[in-house]
Amino acid sequence: MECEKQQELECIEAQKIAVSVDLVAAAKRQLEFLAAIDKNRWLYQGPALQWAIYRYNACWLPLLAKHSKSEISEGPLVVPLDCEWIWHCHRLNPVQYKSDCEELYGEILDNSNVLTSCQGFCKRKTEEIWNRMYPEEPYDLDITGALSEDMFKKLSELKKYTKYDLVSAVERQSPFFFQVSRPHIKNDIFLKEALARYKGFLYLIKKNIEKSTKRFCVPTYDVDLIWHTHQLHPASYCKDLNEILGKVLEHDDMDSDRTKGKKLDLGFSGTTKQWEETFGTRYWKAGAMYRGNAPSPLSDIPKITSKKVTASGECEKTLKLPKVKVVEVFLEIVAVKNLPEEQTGNLFVSFSKTQPDLFFNAKQKLTILSDCGKKQVASFQCEPTGELLFELLSYPSSKLPVTRAPKMMGATSLSLQDFLEPVTKLAEEKWFELLHTSSNVITKPIFLRIAVSFTVPTLAPHVLHMVDSRPLSKGSCFFPLPGRFRHAKSWTRVVDESCGKVISLQMRVPSKSKERNNCISRKQVFGITKSGEAHTLAEFVGTGWSLMDSHWCLQLQKNSAEDGHLFELIGNRMVKIFVGRKLDYESNHGEKQGSEKDFMTAVEFSAEFPYGKAVALLNIKSGCVRVKEEWFVLPGILSAFILSDILKKKGYDGWSMDAGNLNTDRVVENANGFHEEGKQNMLTSSVESEAESKVNMTTRNALMPDIGMLSSAGCGGCGGGCGKMVNGGGCGSGCGSGCGSGCGKMVNGGGCGSGCGSGCGSGCGKMVNGGGCGSGCGSGCGSGCGKMVNGGGCGSGCGSGCGKMVNGGGCGSGCGKMVKGGS
Repeated sequence: MECEKQQELECIEAQKIAVSVDLVAAAKRQLEFLAAIDKNRWLYQGPALQWAIYRYNACWLPLLAKHSKSEISEGPLVVPLDCEWIWHCHRLNPVQYKSDCEELYGEILDNSNVLTSCQGFCKRKTEEIWNRMYPEEPYDLDITGALSEDMFKKLSELKKYTKYDLVSAVERQSPFFFQVSRPHIKNDIFLKEALARYKGFLYLIKKNIEKSTKRFCVPTYDVDLIWHTHQLHPASYCKDLNEILGKVLEHDDMDSDRTKGKKLDLGFSGTTKQWEETFGTRYWKAGAMYRGNAPSPLSDIPKITSKKVTASGECEKTLKLPKVKVVEVFLEIVAVKNLPEEQTGNLFVSFSKTQPDLFFNAKQKLTILSDCGKKQVASFQCEPTGELLFELLSYPSSKLPVTRAPKMMGATSLSLQDFLEPVTKLAEEKWFELLHTSSNVITKPIFLRIAVSFTVPTLAPHVLHMVDSRPLSKGSCFFPLPGRFRHAKSWTRVVDESCGKVISLQMRVPSKSKERNNCISRKQVFGITKSGEAHTLAEFVGTGWSLMDSHWCLQLQKNSAEDGHLFELIGNRMVKIFVGRKLDYESNHGEKQGSEKDFMTAVEFSAEFPYGKAVALLNIKSGCVRVKEEWFVLPGILSAFILSDILKKKGYDGWSMDAGNLNTDRVVENANGFHEEGKQNMLTSSVESEAESKVNMTTRNALMPDIGMLSSAGCGGCGGGCGKMVNGGGCGSGCGSGCGSGCGKMVNGGGCGSGCGSGCGSGCGKMVNGGGCGSGCGSGCGSGCGKMVNGGGCGSGCGSGCGKMVNGGGCGSGCGKMVKGGS
C-alpha cells in the first residue's frame, strides 16, 4: 500500500513538468506534414534529396536567419516543402542543430514565425522575397532526372555549411511516418494521453540524471511523436529541457537493430521496468507499439490521376452492409491480492466477452505477473461493445495430468462502453474486486489488478466469403475445383463473417444453340440481393468487363506493366490489381499463408495516394474478399468473381508471378465462357442450391478472436486479420474456423499447446498439439484433408488460410510482430 501511494505521488510530480508549446496541436500539424512528404517520396533519396539539402543550406537557412534578425516579411514565412523536410530532419538532432545554428548564424534559428507549406497558407510574399534573394533558384523544387554539372558544383560547396550528415538523417526519419500513420493517432484523447506519457518519460530521465544512472531510455511511438514535436520547436525545446534536466536532451536515433540483447532491446526493457516500478502503470499501450517494417513500395514513380474523385453510393444502394467498429486491445493481469491462506495450485485468469462478437468470441487465458513472475500481454481486436469478463481460476499444483475442472475463485468485469462510447479514456489500470460464486464466507475480498488499453474505435474492414451454392458433396469447397464444369444454373453466394447472405451471383453463359447461329449474347454477371432485388451487375464487352451500369471497367493489362499489375479497374477512381499480397497486406517475417499466386491486391492510385493505397485483398483460391473501403465492396466482389472465372484454366493451380508470361489471348477466351479444371484447397461449406431458394444456407463459421500474446522483454505482436497468435511460453490459445460437421477441431496436449484449425466438411482442419508448447494450424476441405502439425517442446506450424502463430518463450520465429519502442 505504501508503495502504491509513492507511485501516485511520482505520477503527480511527473505531470508538473511544464512545456512551453501546445504539443497536441503541433503533433497534429506534424502528422499532416509527414503525410504530405510521404506523397512526395522522391525527397527520401536520390538527386532530389541531394538538391533539397543544397537548397536548405544555401537558401532557406540564410533567409530564415535574415528574417530572424529583421523580419524581412510583414507576416510569417512559408517554408518550401523540400526545405521543410530537411529542416525537420536536422532539428530532430537538437544538440547538433543548436551547434550548427550557433556556429553559422550566432543563434538558434527557430520556427516561431514560420508556417508549413502543406497547410495551404499563402506563400506569395515569401516567394517574392525568395526570388529577390535567389533569382536563379525557383521557390518550388522542380527536379527530374540526374543532376547537372552546375548542380554538382554547387553541391561540392556544401562543406562550408553544416557538417551534419543530412542524407543519413533523412534515411533514418523516413520510416517514422509508417509507425504513426494509423487513424487513431490523430485522436485528441490519444494525443493528450501521449503528452502525459511524454512528461513521464522526461521524469524518468530526470531521475536517472539525479541518481547518476546510465540508462538508454527508449520511447513508445506515442511518446516519440510528442518528443519529435517538441524538438521541432528548437528554442522552446532548449529552454524547456534546460529547466527540466539542466541540459538539452539528445535524441539518439542511430540505433535501429531490434535484435534481442542489443542496445535498443535492452533499453526498451530497462525503460519498461523503470516506468512500471516508478508509476505503477504499464508502459506498453495499444496503438503505440512498433508495427514492423514498412511494406515494400510498388513503384518508385508516383501514379497521379488528375480526375476528381467523387463519392459513389452505388454499393450502399445495392448492398445493405452493417457498419461495424473495431478496437485494438492490450491486456495484462498485473497482480492478485488477499488470496485465502489455504490457496494452493496454479493461478490464471480466463477472459472473454459477455457479448461475443465477430472478432472476439472465445475464452482466453492469461497468467498473473505477481504470481508467476512472467509478463504476458494479450493483444486482440473486438467490437467496442459489451463487457470484458475476468474469472480467477486455480488448477491443482500436482504435476500429474489434470483430470478435473479448475476451481473458480471469483469474477469481475470491465465495461467497454464506459471508455469507448463515446471515447473518454484509452487506458485503465486498477484493482478490481472479485465477486464470489460460492456461498463460503470470505474474510477478505480478493482483488485483481488489471491493466487494459484501447485504440480509438474505427470502422472494421468487410470480410466476405464466396460460397458455391449449387448442390455439392460434403467435401466440396467455397469455389468449385477448377476443371469441374460450372453449371449454368449454379450460383455463388456471398456471405459475411456471421454467414449472413450479402448477395448471390451467377455467371450467365451463352447457349450452344446461339453459338451455332453465330448470335452469341454477351456474357453477364447476374445478382440477387438479400432483399430479393435482381440486378445485371457486369457484362463482358469484348476487351473487358463493364461493371455496375458502366460505373467501372475491368480490363486485363495486355502488355507487361512496369509496376507489375495485371488488371485495371477504372471508374471514378483508378484501381490496379496486383498478383500477391502488397502494401498493408504484405506477408511479414517470412510467414506463409498459402502461395502468393493465390492472392490479388487491389490498390487505389490518386493525388492523395500517388504511391498506392491497398483497398482490398482478393483470395481467388478460397473466395475470401477483404475490403477496407465501403465504396469498393461491390466492385471488389465482382472483380473477385470475374477474375476467378477468368483465371481458372485447364491444369491451373495459380498463375505466373511474371505478368509477361500470362497468355492474354487465352484469358480473353476464358472470359467468353470456358470453365476448366485444376486443383485447389479451400475453406469450405456445405450449402443447398440457390435454385431451390426455399432451403436456407447451413454454413457455420467458428470464428475466433484476433489474439496475440505479447511476451516479455519487448517481444510480442499485434494482429490484423483472423487468429494471429504470439504466445509467451506457458500459456496457449487457439483459433478455429470453418463450416460443416466436425470442422476446425482442435486437441491440445499436456503443457500449454496452442492451435488453429479451419476447413469444411466432415473431419477437416483437424489438429493435434503435442506436449510442451507445440502448436499447429490446419486448413483444407473434404473429409480428413486437414493438415496436422505436432510439436514437442516449442515447435510451431501453420497451414494454408489459417491463423498466424508464433510460440515459445520470448520470441518465436514466424509472423509475430515485435512490440518495442520507437527510435
